[in-house]
Amino acid sequence: MIRRMATNPIPQFPAGFLWGVSTSAHQIEGAADQREQSVWDTFTAEPGRVKDGSTAAVACDHFHRYPEDVALLAGLGVDAYRFSVSWPRVNSPGGLDFYDRLVDELCAAGVRPVPTLFHWDLPVDLDWLERDTASRFAEYVSVVAERLGDRVNKWITLNEPAEHTLFGHALGAHAPGKQLMFDALPAAHHQLLGHGLAVRALRAAGATDIGIANSHGPTWPASQEPADLEAAGFYDLLLNRLFADPILLGQYPDGLGELMPGDVQADLKVIGEPLDFYGVNYYAPTKVGAPQGADIEFGGMTIPAELPFSVQEIEDVPVTDFGWPVVPEGLTELLGTFRDRYGDRLPPVVITENGCSYEGLDDQDRIAYLDGHVRALHRALEAGVDVRGYFVWSLLDNFEWAEGYARRFGLVHVDFADPTTLTRTPKASYGWFRDLLRAQQEKQGQAGRVTQE
Repeated sequence: MIRRMATNPIPQFPAGFLWGVSTSAHQIEGAADQREQSVWDTFTAEPGRVKDGSTAAVACDHFHRYPEDVALLAGLGVDAYRFSVSWPRVNSPGGLDFYDRLVDELCAAGVRPVPTLFHWDLPVDLDWLERDTASRFAEYVSVVAERLGDRVNKWITLNEPAEHTLFGHALGAHAPGKQLMFDALPAAHHQLLGHGLAVRALRAAGATDIGIANSHGPTWPASQEPADLEAAGFYDLLLNRLFADPILLGQYPDGLGELMPGDVQADLKVIGEPLDFYGVNYYAPTKVGAPQGADIEFGGMTIPAELPFSVQEIEDVPVTDFGWPVVPEGLTELLGTFRDRYGDRLPPVVITENGCSYEGLDDQDRIAYLDGHVRALHRALEAGVDVRGYFVWSLLDNFEWAEGYARRFGLVHVDFADPTTLTRTPKASYGWFRDLLRAQQEKQGQAGRVTQE
């Protein structure tokens, strides 16, 4: 069902606000024969792991078609492009040459490159359950920063360690496909440690604008009954505070530090290295209640009965084609919660992902979704949250992990039916976002002229 947008113009954002779009290497690059294998290559090779049986061996073939995709970015008028660097590709002969070419192309087009250094495609011979992987990550980050740091000044260390831990190591729905439940916690700690070591490596290379992209959303209790409140609090601890508190406060929430491996207090000094911005990937709130005694299918995942919470449907709100609830006000709520929870320990915030899956080229539902969330973000600004940027997920339709090619998050349609052409076609939402950016720039120009006069 198509939702109606507000008819009044979107309010003006501050001068210097960063507008962009995001992608990730494994989801768009293809050219799998020109890099080492990642855990996602071995995962997708196992029958039944991906719903349509597909792989990302070709994906959008961005590796060969990046000039066309940069032209789409230039036509869109974004300030910045958040992409990820493939660790397995960097490990391969000539792998960094691709990112050299991409960064040069972006700079020539006037688009700021914003690399994410880990977006789930771990080299197949490494394991986040092992402490050494954090050190290996920092070594790789140093190599990338040395090569690209003369043109890149905004860096993101990790993307969504919460999901990589939960879906990849606890539930087995993502690569590397492990079902360890709470024994997956070392993977969370080692990713956070890798983040802190990467921040130090980037500082050593001269970087001055460093952040992380953590996924967050409000946790709504199913009721005010004590059992539901307790379950919701525990879920919020695992999915929000476990990955924010160590970075922003230098400590784990009560009771969780004791479950982590190694010298946790020493590691927290590394994990808590100061950041220049804090990236938030926002999609929706989560309604959580007490366990229901049975497995639950939710959002394409199976939530096992043995977990101490259940995830429930949020009623009376629209949903995307992926079945995710559309709740723009959740973004305002989330940012206000973070401001209140972390105070002056919270750096400026950048929304590093926000988007939705809908079919069709005339994607009016996506336009309404983005319109609502941009307005919700502005309300957070008005409420005093220091937000500096907004990145739409995603530029292109892509390989959507365990969903394969069944979900379309792109502003640009990719014709996966013909892998020889993979024709790109901008959707209506591409035009809407382009027009929004033009309007913002025009308003800033007018404001500048008034100030000068």
